[in-house]
Amino acid sequence: MKINQPAPDFELPDLEGRLHRLREYRGKIVILNFWSCECPHSERTDKAITSLFAQWRDNAVMLSIAANRSENIEAVKTAANARRLPTVLWDANCSVADLYEAQTTPHVYVIDRDGILRYCGAVDDMTFRKRIPTRFFLDEAVEALLAGNLPALTESPAYGCTIVREV
Repeated sequence: MKINQPAPDFELPDLEGRLHRLREYRGKIVILNFWSCECPHSERTDKAITSLFAQWRDNAVMLSIAANRSENIEAVKTAANARRLPTVLWDANCSVADLYEAQTTPHVYVIDRDGILRYCGAVDDMTFRKRIPTRFFLDEAVEALLAGNLPALTESPAYGCTIVREV
């Protein structure tokens, strides 16, 4: 994945089986959130992301992508409903996680209105040693794009649980 290059298109079903294609969201800022129903880091960031997303709803779309082969669809549905995630896509074979080289949950990618990747990495600056985040990378990236600017920070190391690609 290269910053400032077109984001690869993909097609995945949501949890009800309806297909979604990335190209269908051109004209909006797209947040791809590689996500897990079991990862405590995903659970923690879901709260922050959904509260931020509420203010961006008219100009952005959030696609959470469940890509852990160790999680079943019923567990994913239960967690997605409990956390009130707007759209969760089912990446059963990790094909989109592999395409985007996503490593952890969460691992976020921000794509501008023209389909260009502008940010990838962590949601915030929390790490094993830094337990309270003080910088919210996702917020900075989306707000910059909404203001017509490029994000100052374009990449950061993703932090969270490793995506399970084999069971």
